[in-house]
Amino acid sequence: MRPAKGGQRVRGCGLRAAIIAVVLALAAVVVVVVMFTRGGEIKNPSCTVTLPKGPNDASPPQYTLQPDPMSNAATIAAVGSKQGMPAHAVTIALATALQESKLRNLSGGDRDSIGLFQQRPSQGWGTPEQLQDPVYSATEFYKKLAKLEDWQTIPITEAAQAVQRSGAPDAYAQWEPEASALAAALTGQYPAALTCRDITVGPPVNLVTAANAELGTARLSGAHPPAEGWRIAAWLVGRAAKLGVDRVSFAGQTWTAESGEWAADPNAGQNLSLHQVPATPASSG
Repeated sequence: MRPAKGGQRVRGCGLRAAIIAVVLALAAVVVVVVMFTRGGEIKNPSCTVTLPKGPNDASPPQYTLQPDPMSNAATIAAVGSKQGMPAHAVTIALATALQESKLRNLSGGDRDSIGLFQQRPSQGWGTPEQLQDPVYSATEFYKKLAKLEDWQTIPITEAAQAVQRSGAPDAYAQWEPEASALAAALTGQYPAALTCRDITVGPPVNLVTAANAELGTARLSGAHPPAEGWRIAAWLVGRAAKLGVDRVSFAGQTWTAESGEWAADPNAGQNLSLHQVPATPASSG
């Protein structure tokens, strides 16, 4: 039996609506591609830690984060070094923050949990405003970790749990390989191990203030022992988008925000140097 004419009109309208929906979806994809494209290439802002290939590795260990989480990881590592804590402590802190917030500075969470470590004001960690500050929250984490007599010898997940008192005490273990790699790069154990590419470098901040707060020193440029120099260089690259840094050089190698990688540079020299983007002049109008 032939369908009624009205039914044909309904189906025709439905087909047109479907076509319009597909066209709009394709248009949205085009807009997204245009927004993230530069010079014909799709931009994918990311920061990657690459460690030397071990004897049992099929390829070099590699971990990639978005720029904001890597910036927070760099802050956590810097604060650990400022507190005199070794790389193992930084690994514990990073594994904790990866589990609790995926290294995002959250404004809320379970009950009154806040920040990178999801610390709770009701448990005496500090005020909500304090816990939203990565430097403060990382400092408080290391203080409590240092009070544990056996934190250096017990499994990482147990040390993290002893500080955090989480409802999922074994969850931190899954992040140990990634946290260990991030800690190794951010504490200067391996040269040129951290790169950030396709990042948007923001307006420059007061680098002296930021370095003193996180690293405990504002003496960035100049001569440094290798591990210390690479620790500072990794902090600068990991925090580049937030600090307004677009070039870092050390030990004959240079990273630029434009290239997104470290490369041998005959003009770099052995001392550490950096460049911040110029501040945008204030509008006179």
